[in-house]
Amino acid sequence: MNKQNLVVGLGEIGKPIFHLLSNNTQTSGYDLNPKLMPKPIDVKNLHISFLHVCIPFSNKFESNVISLYKKFKPEIIVIHSTISPYTTEKLQKKLSVPIIYSATRGVHKRMLQDLKRYTKFFAVSKDVPQHKTATQKFVKLMHKCDVKTRQISNPLTLELAKIVVDTSYYGWLINYAQLSNMIARKHTVNYDEMWSFADEIHKFLGNRPKMFPGFIGGHCVIPNLSLINEESLWQIDRINNIYSKKVKDAKSINKKYDTSKKQSYDV
Repeated sequence: MNKQNLVVGLGEIGKPIFHLLSNNTQTSGYDLNPKLMPKPIDVKNLHISFLHVCIPFSNKFESNVISLYKKFKPEIIVIHSTISPYTTEKLQKKLSVPIIYSATRGVHKRMLQDLKRYTKFFAVSKDVPQHKTATQKFVKLMHKCDVKTRQISNPLTLELAKIVVDTSYYGWLINYAQLSNMIARKHTVNYDEMWSFADEIHKFLGNRPKMFPGFIGGHCVIPNLSLINEESLWQIDRINNIYSKKVKDAKSINKKYDTSKKQSYDV
């Protein structure tokens, strides 16, 4: 029996993961939008080893994953989507197959490149009898695709890491750039010149990063705040909105900002 990977959800995360896997293993893609599928698939004749879930998180995420399991009957489920804390645990209690959570890191515009650049963190509950086998198979699959891996002790730690120390922390850093830019404009001084005072400090200590003072758009940093019930983190959204009101060109400033280290916040 020839087993294969199946990537479900061929959007900005699923599409590069599909290409990564299909370049190295037998892989099919599935999406509710048939136009996004490379080719039609015969569900009855699919024998799925890994079901890679790349669908956006919603209040129906758990039921959608369960439906996908019933439809495709995979041996192992891997969730690459950014999800709310405890989601993997809740799903694992409802399904008998191992569920691996593997948060995705990278910029959408170069995601395929970033998938190989960054170590692919993953976690699976040790309460699942097959967790060791699932771990070995996943590591082998990723290494076959030239992707480094690192196992985290439990899915919850990684679910929180994706939101708290990745997208939300990034948002806080951008917020400070926004605040410092508003102060610079208030006093009619040059933002870059003001921040040059921190260049050497950051060079030697690495704790004064100068960020680009753009508006946080896209569908990661701000939307991910709703995945975790932490009121303090919503300050990121509030400051971002204040910035858009006080700086008239906030939403277009990134198009004309002249710096060799320009960053994009449409993530």
